[in-house]
Amino acid sequence: MNKTDTLNLKDNIRRIPEFKGVVFWDITPLLKDPNCFRTTIKQIADHYRNKNIEVVAATEARGFIIGAPVAYELNAGFVPIRKKGKLPYKCIDLTYQKEYENDTIQIHEDAITKGQTVLIIDDLLATGGTAKANLELVEKIGGKVAGIAFIVELDYLGGRKMLGDNYEIFSLERKLTPDS
Repeated sequence: MNKTDTLNLKDNIRRIPEFKGVVFWDITPLLKDPNCFRTTIKQIADHYRNKNIEVVAATEARGFIIGAPVAYELNAGFVPIRKKGKLPYKCIDLTYQKEYENDTIQIHEDAITKGQTVLIIDDLLATGGTAKANLELVEKIGGKVAGIAFIVELDYLGGRKMLGDNYEIFSLERKLTPDS
């Protein structure tokens, strides 16, 4: 195993207190470091490499940054989940509660074929609202969710509980407290 395979992600994720009333975990330092970015993509892809993922679905914007290269690594398709009004074709939408506001997301109604195995990716799991909305949207159009992957998981906000026990949740870095 080389140095990039064991990179400490904690050193490349910035904590910003009081951004829109929450502690914000910023992954831009991770993205600007080519070794850290490559390792992040590889570690997520390696975890799902033998799980027959057919489609990776991710929410804008940071989810796209991680989801598209993971899809490429897995030789899978990529499906964007976007904010309402951003997709050009017929969509299915879902409104949900985020940490600090309501939001509506959409997916093309034909983005996933019924029964396709889907990996959902986002940069961070906080309260679980966005991840749950993503999986509900994917399942609504017939996708079979094989897992939900994140770079960072904020254990202290209980997002895993919102997602339930029926899904594999994989995180590269888990924060146990707001200050960890």
